[in-house]
Amino acid sequence: MHDIKAIRDNPTAFDAGLKRRGLGALSSLLLAIDERRRAAILASEQAQARRNAASKEIGDAKKAKDEARAATLMAEVAELKTTMPQLETAAKAADEELTKQLSSIPNLPLDEVPDGVDEHGNVQHHVYGKKRDYGFAPKLHDDLGTALGDMDFEAAAKLSGARFVVLKRGLARLERAIGQFMLDLHTGEHGYTEINPPLLVRDAVMFGTGQLPKFEDDQFWAIKGELLAAPNADLRSERLGLIPTAEVSLTNLARESILDEKELPMRLTALTPCFRAEAGAAGRDTRGMIRQHQFTKVELVSITTPETSKDELERMLSCAEQVLQKLDLHYRVMTLCAGDMGFSAQKTYDIEVWMPGQGDGGAYREISSCSVCGDFQARRMDARSRGPDGKPRFVHTLNGSGTAVGRALIAVMETYQQQDGSIAVPDVLQPYMGGLTVIEHGM
Repeated sequence: MHDIKAIRDNPTAFDAGLKRRGLGALSSLLLAIDERRRAAILASEQAQARRNAASKEIGDAKKAKDEARAATLMAEVAELKTTMPQLETAAKAADEELTKQLSSIPNLPLDEVPDGVDEHGNVQHHVYGKKRDYGFAPKLHDDLGTALGDMDFEAAAKLSGARFVVLKRGLARLERAIGQFMLDLHTGEHGYTEINPPLLVRDAVMFGTGQLPKFEDDQFWAIKGELLAAPNADLRSERLGLIPTAEVSLTNLARESILDEKELPMRLTALTPCFRAEAGAAGRDTRGMIRQHQFTKVELVSITTPETSKDELERMLSCAEQVLQKLDLHYRVMTLCAGDMGFSAQKTYDIEVWMPGQGDGGAYREISSCSVCGDFQARRMDARSRGPDGKPRFVHTLNGSGTAVGRALIAVMETYQQQDGSIAVPDVLQPYMGGLTVIEHGM
C-alpha cells in the first residue's frame, strides 16, 4: 500500500514510478479523492467542535435567562445532530474509495531496477556452473518419471483433474529429501527459524501480502468445506484462502504488531504445500510438473529495518543460491525489469535453473524469486517496529523461494539422468535417501 502523504509530497515521482511499471499517471485521481476525504473529515470535525461549543453556550444562555438565544442554539445543535452523520458517512466513503484505489496499485521499482515491459527486459546478473555434456539426448522429467513408474499424471487427473501429479516410490522420497535438505540448510547454516504455518488464511492476511484484491481469481478458496477456484462475493465473510506461497502466512506473523528492532532481522522459513488456481496461465506449461495447482516450496521471509533491507535481499539471494550450488545445478540469476516484477516487489532477483530436457538443447526455468518489498506490505498489515528513539515505524519485508521443491526435483531428474533412464542421487541428498545412490525402475 502506498503512503498518500508521500504521493501528496511528490506526485511527479509517483507517476514516474508507475510509468516504469507500464501504468498511466494516477496521482491526480488519488489526490482528488484525498482532498475530498480531508475536506469531509475537516467538516465533520468542525461540526463536532461546533456542537460541543453550542451545547456549552446553551447552558450559559440559560444561566443568563436568555431564552431566545438558548432556543436558537438548541435549534443549531438539533440541525448539527442531523448533518453530522451525513458528514461522517461522506468522510468514510471517501476514505474507503482512497483505500480501494491505493490497494490496487503495485509497488514502485527502486532506481537500480532496469527498465522494461516484460521478461525480455530482464538483465542477467551472474551465472553459476555450466551446462553438462551428455553422450545422449536428455529427456524431459515427465518422460523419465513415467518410464520409472514413479510419476503418474493419469492417476492424479482421476483424483483432481489437470495440473496435479502423483509421485511414487523413489521420486516421492526424492522430493521429500530435497525439501528436508533445504530446511536443514536454511535453519542450520543460514539462521532462519523454521515455522509450520496455517495453510488456510483469512482475506485480511491475503490482502496484507498483496494477493487481494487484484489476484482474487488466482487463489483457491475453502468455503464450508468446499474448494472454489472462483471468488463468491456472497460468501467472502465465511471463506478462507489456501496459501499460494508460505510468504502469506510467514509475513503476516508480524501483522498488527510493533516489534522491538533489537529482534530484527526476523528470518523465517517454512516447507509447505502451495495452491494456485493459475487463472492467468491458461495453456502455459501444461505438460509435466512445471506449473501445478498444488506444489511444495520452501519459503524464506525476512522482516527487517529500512536501513538493512537492501543488504538483506543480497543475503537472501545467496541463501537460495547455495541450495542449487550444493546440488551442483547450473543456473543463472536475473535482475527483473520494472515491468516483470511481482505486485508487491521493489526489486526482484530470479534464479533460473538449467533443465537440459526442456526443448531442443535445454532451457532455463525459474526456480526462485527473491524480492524486497520495502514498507509496501507492512502498511497493508500494519507491521511496525520501535527503534531506540521509541517511535514506531513500518518495517521492511522480503520474501524468496528457497527454493521451489517440485522444480528442484525436476531439475535434479533432468540434470542427473543417465542413459538407461535412471536418476543418480546428488551427494548431498543421499543421507536423506537412506544412502540410495541411484533411482531405478520400480525402486
